[in-house]
Amino acid sequence: MTEPLLEVEGVEKTFPGVRALHDMRLDLRSGEVLALVGENGAGKSTLMKLLSGIHTAEAGNFRLGGEPYEPAGPRHALELGISIIHQEFNLVPHLTVAQNIFIGREPRRARLLLDERRLNADAAELLDRLHLKLDPRAVVGGLSVASQQMVEIAKALSYEPRVLIMDEPTAALNDAEVETLHELIRRFVRPGTGVIYISHRMEEIKRIADRVTVIRDGEYIDTLDVATATTPEIIALMVGRALDTGTRPEDVRPDREVVLRVEGLSTKELLTDVTFDLRHGEILGFAGLMGAGRTEVARALVGADKASAGTITVHGKKVRIANPADAARLGIGYLSEDRKQFGLLLDQDVKANIALSALRDRFTRAGFVRDRELRASTEQYAGTLRIKTPSVDQTTKNLSGGNQQKVVIAKWLAKDCDVLIFDEPTRGIDVGAKEEIYQLLGELAGQGKSILMISSELPEILRMSHRVVVMSEGRVTRVLDAGEATQETIMHFATLRPDENPADAAELGLIAEEGTNR
Repeated sequence: MTEPLLEVEGVEKTFPGVRALHDMRLDLRSGEVLALVGENGAGKSTLMKLLSGIHTAEAGNFRLGGEPYEPAGPRHALELGISIIHQEFNLVPHLTVAQNIFIGREPRRARLLLDERRLNADAAELLDRLHLKLDPRAVVGGLSVASQQMVEIAKALSYEPRVLIMDEPTAALNDAEVETLHELIRRFVRPGTGVIYISHRMEEIKRIADRVTVIRDGEYIDTLDVATATTPEIIALMVGRALDTGTRPEDVRPDREVVLRVEGLSTKELLTDVTFDLRHGEILGFAGLMGAGRTEVARALVGADKASAGTITVHGKKVRIANPADAARLGIGYLSEDRKQFGLLLDQDVKANIALSALRDRFTRAGFVRDRELRASTEQYAGTLRIKTPSVDQTTKNLSGGNQQKVVIAKWLAKDCDVLIFDEPTRGIDVGAKEEIYQLLGELAGQGKSILMISSELPEILRMSHRVVVMSEGRVTRVLDAGEATQETIMHFATLRPDENPADAAELGLIAEEGTNR
């Protein structure tokens, strides 16, 4: 067996209120590509930040080449031989390719003046060695996303690392560009070097990786040989925890009114031909991995992002939504995943926040605010939603996360919205508050509200959704009825590339038998 190049043993990492990693372990062999997979929030990014010196572990050991590995920071990690390519680019748009590759390490004349000629020559030599067709003098901001990705890779390899970590490196690449990247990886990997390849694209893992390590809920699960592991087997390990999903809602009858219909929704950046409908009293879950386009659908739907194509129909009438105010006038409320930045005025009181969206329509007359009616109405919403606050005069930032989320919900109920879009409705909320939010969503649906719910938590999707829209890379890959929706089924369709044949879940044995706890 090849000796380990990198070893991770018993690593612990916590953040306030969250155990991110527990007894984490991993080993990367010399000359190997090791795929690392897990659901959103499994701990992949936290582990990579420990390895790259961004965070420090509270317990556990790291060994690189048999020696203790203790990076004091990102630059120290590079000096020790570990380089990481993050999913989000770390480039300076107004600088050239060469300047980005060697930023902070530029050759100078007499230790003062930048040696531009040598800089470009060094970059050209590196790019030629890597078989990357890039002009060292090109301004990065003018390059395609794929070319910018290649600049990131060239920058990482310019440090001549022993371990290269790649976090979703093909998210913005087409098939030809993916093959170019894989050829580069094959040339890089040799005795004494190795790659940790984070991806949710199973067919890519099959093509490029030697082994695959699965982590779940911050813990190591298993490591498999890619040559013998099957995709359903890997997916089952990713989502195989037994979780209480509570009582799922009964199916919404298909003859109920379609309140919202979206057809062919597309954006220049990501979305392509997104089509779905939302029925009266239905909770329609949106599932997918990070970058799948779920939030982008919500933002394009309410006019926060510009759509390049598609039609939106509300209560049978085609409408044009240019901005969130248009959406609100049509009875569509959007509860952003970042409630503190986009949903609330934290320094204002609860009363002001609840009344915010309906202030002009309901609580003003002749330019004056009707204080008595505003107070009575907001107190009613606070009571109905069980918002725990001494009074509606309490400053909103002093409430718990769960109660802040209820204030956002009350804001859109005050606007009398028929359609409510919840983006990560329980993010940053404790378990008890989650149950209250789940109960509230169920009550709203029971009252006839139509809810589009985006969540990265599969148990949440399964527990709350009448149907599930699964997305991958900006496209809808499947709409699942309640009887089809299992964690394994959702993950199967969430990991499909748009050009892959979406085999029926029944063929893969992923649909639970009737009566099975899903």
